Formats: sequence, C-alpha cells, structure tokens
Amino acid sequence: MSFKHLPFLIPVYLLLILIGLAGCNSKPTELAITVNTKLQLDSLLENYYQEHLKFFPLQATSEGDNRYNDTLPNYLSNDFKIAYQEFLKKTQEGLATLPLDSLSTEDLLSVDVLKWECEIGLEGLQYDDHLLPINQFSSLNLWIGQLASGSSAQPFKTVEDYENWLLRVDDFQTWAENALTNMQEGAEVNIVLPKSLIKKTIPQLASFKSGPTEDHLFYTPIKNIPETFSEVEKHRLDSLYREMIEKKIMPTFEKIYQYASTDYLTAGRETTGINELPNGAAWYNYLIKYYTTTNMTADEVFELGKNEVARIESEMKKVKEEVGFEGDLKAFFDHVRTLPELMPYTDPQQVIDHFVSLHEKIKPNLAKLFDKTPKTPFEVRRTEAFRENSASAEYNVGSTDGSRPGIFYVPIPDVKSYNSLSDEDLFLHEAIPGHHYQISLQQENNNLPSFRKTLWYSAYGEGWALYTESLGKELGLYTDPYQYFGMLSAEMHRAIRLVVDAGMHSQGWTREQAIQYSLDHEAETEEGIIAEIERYMAIPGQALSYKIGQLKIRELRNLAQEKLGDKFDIRQYHNIVLESGCIPLALLEKRVNTWIDQVLETR
Repeated sequence: MSFKHLPFLIPVYLLLILIGLAGCNSKPTELAITVNTKLQLDSLLENYYQEHLKFFPLQATSEGDNRYNDTLPNYLSNDFKIAYQEFLKKTQEGLATLPLDSLSTEDLLSVDVLKWECEIGLEGLQYDDHLLPINQFSSLNLWIGQLASGSSAQPFKTVEDYENWLLRVDDFQTWAENALTNMQEGAEVNIVLPKSLIKKTIPQLASFKSGPTEDHLFYTPIKNIPETFSEVEKHRLDSLYREMIEKKIMPTFEKIYQYASTDYLTAGRETTGINELPNGAAWYNYLIKYYTTTNMTADEVFELGKNEVARIESEMKKVKEEVGFEGDLKAFFDHVRTLPELMPYTDPQQVIDHFVSLHEKIKPNLAKLFDKTPKTPFEVRRTEAFRENSASAEYNVGSTDGSRPGIFYVPIPDVKSYNSLSDEDLFLHEAIPGHHYQISLQQENNNLPSFRKTLWYSAYGEGWALYTESLGKELGLYTDPYQYFGMLSAEMHRAIRLVVDAGMHSQGWTREQAIQYSLDHEAETEEGIIAEIERYMAIPGQALSYKIGQLKIRELRNLAQEKLGDKFDIRQYHNIVLESGCIPLALLEKRVNTWIDQVLETR
C-alpha cells in the first residue's frame, strides 16, 4: 500500500474492518480502539521498513527499489552506528505503546518479529565487527564487484543508472578508506583476521588495483552500454568511467592491497577462533543467537553436531554397501571424489545445462508437495570469473517486481575436475524448491507487511533450503545411489559445520584440526574443505543455521503428521511454513502449533 494515498483509503479500510467485526457484538469504543491500533501498527511497520532501506540502500537495490541506487552509507563509521542505534530504540518505543490485546494473530506475529529485529540489532552493536571490514568470503569489497559487473542487482539501463553508479562508487571509496583505517586500528588492538584468511584476500584485492582500464571489471557497463544512448552520452560516460576506475577504484584498492599484503599480514593472527579476540567468547554466543535465532550454547551446538555426524554416517555406510564397495567409508569418500563417471564435463555450459534439465525433471512432482509457485523468473548462471575460485554455489534473490530473476550461481573454476555427486541435492537447496521458492513466495506475499517480505533469518531460510534437500525422492530424484549419497554428503557437510564451527570458535580447535575432521567424515575435496573451513573462520556462526533450522522444520513436520494423522496435508504444511516468510524459529514453532490446533478443531 502506498501511504501517500492513505487519507483517501481510510474510509474504505475502516468500513472493511467494521464489516468484519459486525458480528462480534463489540461496542463502538472497542471498534475504534481496534481500528486505531491497526492503523498505528501498520504505520509503524511501514515507517520501519522505509527508514531501514535508507540505512541499508543496497537492500533496496537488491529488491529492485531504485530510489537509493546513488548512495552507500559508511557502515563502518561511528556516526552510522549511533544513528542506527537510535532508530532501533525509537522503534522499540513505538512498539511499547501498542495495545496488543486488540491485534490479530498475524499482526501479533509482525510485532514479535520486529521486537526480535530490534533486540538482536541492538545487541550486535556492542561488538567490534567494524574492525574486521574485509574477508575473503562476504565483505563489501567483493559485493561491489558483483554490482559493478552489471550482471547483478545494480541496473545499467538508463543514463541516470550510469550516473547513479558513479555516485555510489564515491561513497564506496569513503567506505574503503574507512576500512583501511579500521584494519590498522584492529591490528593495534588484536582484532584482526587469521593469517590464512588475509592471504586469501590479497589476490582478490589485487584483481581490482590495476588495468588495463578496458579489461577492468568496473568498465563492463561501458562495454555493454545500451545502443539507445546517444553518441554524446556514450562518449561522456566512457570518459567518466575511465576516470572513476583510474583515479578512484585502482588507487583505493592499491592502498588496501599494499597494507593487506605487508603490515596487516604481519599482524595477522596465528589463532583460529573468534573466542581468541577481546570479548570473543561473548561475541560468538551472540553470533550463535543471531544466526540460529535460538538460545543454544556453543557446547550444545558442538554435541548436537557430533550426534548428527554419527547418525548420517550410518546411513552413508548403507549406500556404500548397496553399490558393492569393499573398503571403509573413508576409502569410499576417496572413491567418489575421483570417480570418472561423476566428472563427465568438458565445457562449463554442460554443467549449467545439467542443472536446467534437473528443473525439468522435478516439475511434474512439484504440485504434489506445493500448491503455490513463485511468479518471479529463475535462471542458472556460471559464477563470475573474478570471484569463482573462492565462491560457493549460491542463490541471488530476484527483484520484488519480478523484473530481475532469481539467479542460481554455479562456480566452475575447472570444469574437468567438476564433480556432479551433489548436483541434484544442490539444485533443490539453492534453486527449486529451496531458496527460489522460499524467498520469491515471501516477496510476492501481499499479506505480509513490507518489512517482512524481504526479511532474512539464516536459520529459517537456510534451514528451509536444507530441509528441501530431503524432498528429492518425493520429487523424482535420487534414483541413482550416488546422487542419494550426494544428498547424505551434503547433510553430513552441514552436520560437520556444527562440530567444526563450534570447535574452532569455542573448543580451541585449530584450522588444521577442523580440516582433518571434515576430511575424515565427508566426501568433499581437500581444496573444497579448506575453502569451507576458512569461510567458517571468516563468518563465525553462520554455518550453524542450516542444520539447526532444518532439524526444527523436520521436527515440526513430524509433529504435525503424528498429531493430524490422515488430516495431514503436506502442501498445507509447506504453506504454513512458507507463508510466514522468514521468522525466528520459536515463532515458526508457535505458528505451526497453532495451525495443528486449528486443524484438530475441525474434526
């Protein structure tokens, strides 16, 4: 709803509410309180959403909202943190004034979600993550490259789009200068990356620091400039982009590169876990809470992980026996890592085509499990070359208006060694019905307030995607025992994450111990395992969210099946989970239990 038109719509809005309450024998005063509370809540939620986009304009861009494409706040500055803190506290104050007893169940869920947002946001501001501004996996210096390529969320369709990007790059330069300062400050107080991670950032920084200009990633939009632009505009923008690259981007990355490859590398930690940093143990506990939306302790996560590893390992042995392999499980891992039949590709496009064919294969069975499908288009693409060597397969969200598709990115740095063992499982997770279904249906759900349409909680979102991996047989996949083993391998991979992430960040494990544990319990290549372990080192806690969320969604499905018996409808269960959008796991559990009770009442 556009709130600039709200005064015109209020009479109709009130009428609809009054009609809905007409049979409730409510007094006029009670009706007025209900209506006023609803209006107050809707205004609060919409204001939160709009103000939040101003703080995080890259979110707006990724949603297809172009109002802030020319700006990029300096997230690393103290001024930003103070302003964001005030915003969250003001939102909390607004929530505290609402008379909750007059709100609907769905509105109360929105209140609870926003309370969580404010609480977890405020709690996080006490930690010094601004002193660790770059890493090899997920920092802004990498994201800016995706945007600059013109193949991601930043649009390059109009002259204004091209000019907006120049302004945004100016702001990025400010961020980058602050990042360098913060890295230097962090080195002084021992809040610094481990050396192994710094070494991975150095070649990434180097890729942006030199020319030739025409081959620079940031020049790509000029190579793809629309033919509809006049020759004068083409020449003007070409000059401006050359100047931007040669006088801003290259010198900025050169400075960070020089520091990262010398003094910062020297200052890098020999230790592994975040608990080795000042206030690190508390910091890790916060990150567990942030990423899992639970109050689990590091010890609980560690023990759960070991139990899941043991359970999945027993299932893997069954597959090994089914295919007639004589050696032990570790030998079977080596077998599937090098099995020629699992590495059949000679051209990267063959990998992409294979994933497209998987989509076609599951289409007939999707309707058995889902009665809602996204309107947002979907594509499979190869990961861009500049980040392919250190990237994992991933899903990039489509725009809320459907103009930009959801994209499943597949890294193929060496096609001849590309192993297809987990391709079926990977497609279900990253694409359909995993992230593409969950995120697109959330964005397209007009019953959700704006801020919940694009909200992301890793435990819910990654938990859903991991849960969908288990739907493969129901969707007509995993008929090949090796592909089923690939699914078990992927689940094992997420179970191992609980062990090694908590191990490194709370149990004193070294990088090398975590790598060896993974080698002993999964079929990933050593190179892939090293990249994964270093990812967990760079973003502690995030890797926990997958298994924690999956186990909760599966637990709730089992509970519903047990309680509802022949009244259980898998499509309706999936609707209940997906229609909420991303929410903390405790709120999802409450929602499912309410649905179960409602179904039972109809008996």
